[in-house]
Amino acid sequence: MNERTQWVNPGSRRWLHFCWRLTGVGAMGLGSLFLSAQAPSRPLDSLLQQGAAAVDAGDFATAAGKYEEARRLAPENKLVWRGLLLSTLRGKQTARAVAVGQEAVARWPQEPLFRHWLGLAHFQSGQSEPALEQLQRAEELAPNEPDIPFDLALVYLSLRQDMPAAEKLERAIQLRPDVPVAHVLLGRAYQNTNRTLPAMEEFKTALRLAPGIPLGHYHLGFAYESVGNNAEAILEYKKEIARKTENVEVYSRLGHALLETGQLAEAIPNLRKAISLRPDHPKAHYDLGKALFLRGETAEAITVLRQAITLNPNNADAYYQLARALEKSGDKQQARKIFQQFAEAKKHQQKRGGMAYQPD
Repeated sequence: MNERTQWVNPGSRRWLHFCWRLTGVGAMGLGSLFLSAQAPSRPLDSLLQQGAAAVDAGDFATAAGKYEEARRLAPENKLVWRGLLLSTLRGKQTARAVAVGQEAVARWPQEPLFRHWLGLAHFQSGQSEPALEQLQRAEELAPNEPDIPFDLALVYLSLRQDMPAAEKLERAIQLRPDVPVAHVLLGRAYQNTNRTLPAMEEFKTALRLAPGIPLGHYHLGFAYESVGNNAEAILEYKKEIARKTENVEVYSRLGHALLETGQLAEAIPNLRKAISLRPDHPKAHYDLGKALFLRGETAEAITVLRQAITLNPNNADAYYQLARALEKSGDKQQARKIFQQFAEAKKHQQKRGGMAYQPD
């Protein structure tokens, strides 16, 4: 994953739960399945009611305990298994969720919901291949359920397989077009496969559906930046910052776009902010060093550019800018040495990228 897509790793469990919060994936309204207007008439009804209430309250440990008791009373009751699997899954009892899901699938192999949630449990535990297997089977059994292709897309994104991820997100949006995070993810998949204009449309759609969606303006800004429209990119990055974000990439990209448009006085504080959020951010150090050098603050530029090289010794640009700064400071001997290192780094960069290199 390159710098342009590193704001969040969709393979992380944090991202999975983030998507659950935004879309309701995994929250299937179990209370409406189990609760009734009348008092429970049997011990099983009471346990189901208590389990559903605990799920609704977010107390998944209690819910799992109630459903486990219910399972002992009624091991063939499908609603009991649904409650137990959901509560262990959402309670992050991953190993237990996998075991429960596997047994549920063995009992009801044609039930898409169990395969779907078992796939999520595998994904939550970092097992992408079995997650794909279960989710694909769930999709075969329930081809019109939008959550399944959405979750398949999450797994593909975690494997950096953007093309199949895009296909699944397109299907999810076709089935349910009003989920903002699905449009953000589809935009990212398009962006990562050099389909920038469709990506922009997806980000804009997400922002129309949910103007406050986290990092929506950031992604739209990056899409603008990638086609050379730094003015629009700057506007979008500033909109994201106005939402009080503390995401390092927003400040780093804003600082870079401001640097590219010559707005050094504004670029520098944003780059400093990025470094304060993540002191080991090599790109922010490089951009800050370059901005300081262009502004004539050569001594600090040298210090910052040296740090950029320490953080990323393969960045040929950093050697080039450091050599220029050293030359300007009067240290000709050290400048020649760094220019030689720049030439070596440039060779390696060309071999890795296979493209002609020009210092920016």
